[in-house]
Amino acid sequence: MEILLQLVYSGIALGMIYAVIAFGYQLTFQTSDTLNFGQGDALMLGAMVGLTLVNHGVNYWLMLPLVIVFGMLQGALVERIGVQPAIKIKSEFGWIMSTIALGIIFKNVAENLWGRDDLKFPSPLPEAPMNWLGANVLPMEVLVVFGAIAMMVGVEFFNRKTIYGKAVVATFNDRDAAKLMGINTGLVITFSYALSSATAGFAGALIAPLTLTGATMGAVLGLKAFAVAIIGGLTSGLGIIVGGIILGIAETTTGFYISTGYKDVPGLVLLLLVLAFKPAGLFGKTAIKKV
Repeated sequence: MEILLQLVYSGIALGMIYAVIAFGYQLTFQTSDTLNFGQGDALMLGAMVGLTLVNHGVNYWLMLPLVIVFGMLQGALVERIGVQPAIKIKSEFGWIMSTIALGIIFKNVAENLWGRDDLKFPSPLPEAPMNWLGANVLPMEVLVVFGAIAMMVGVEFFNRKTIYGKAVVATFNDRDAAKLMGINTGLVITFSYALSSATAGFAGALIAPLTLTGATMGAVLGLKAFAVAIIGGLTSGLGIIVGGIILGIAETTTGFYISTGYKDVPGLVLLLLVLAFKPAGLFGKTAIKKV
């Protein structure tokens, strides 16, 4: 029982990281019906920039807002270079290839700047595990869970309670109507990409002390977060969290009780089942369009 509880704790921490990255997919999808397939590389850049700042004497807690600002600039760059031109010419696949290409470019830049070896990110919290309800949990895992929740709650508060956030919601509900109301929807879409990459960079800085940091760390995380977004539903914040936790726990329990070689299988099976029987996701809503 203690082992199972231990696996659940680790799975929740892992799942919340997936959820934060998946939340970034949701942000761009809601405003522009597009996705940043370089989201995993935004996470990687956040971790690498954070490591550089910490190694140069910047306090970990001061580093986090700096990484968020860097992520916003990187996300805005991706939207302006790779997504905006495709939206203007109404290209169905242009933004897909552009975001993938930019992700590869960022990965190659990271390899040349920081090398290909994985690096150790110093933990800001004690590395000795705490005993909670009979199982051990790392302080950093607790920070990951609460940090991820705080980030998503903060974004939701921004969307619901601020005038700029309401512009984002208006663009999501009806882009053409938002334009008629005087909202600069192009700027809103750029901001959604900036916010998306900021959440990914923040997630990278959170997870880095729990794992090794390197130029390739974002690829798998980005793909799994995309699976979480599809499983939970690209229109549901609650679905993103539930989907992340389900996938995280499924991976940790499968890796322990069966084999680490099969830990990715349950999530993929669930993804296939959701796509077959509920394409909008477990908590997503199917959009009805009048033609």
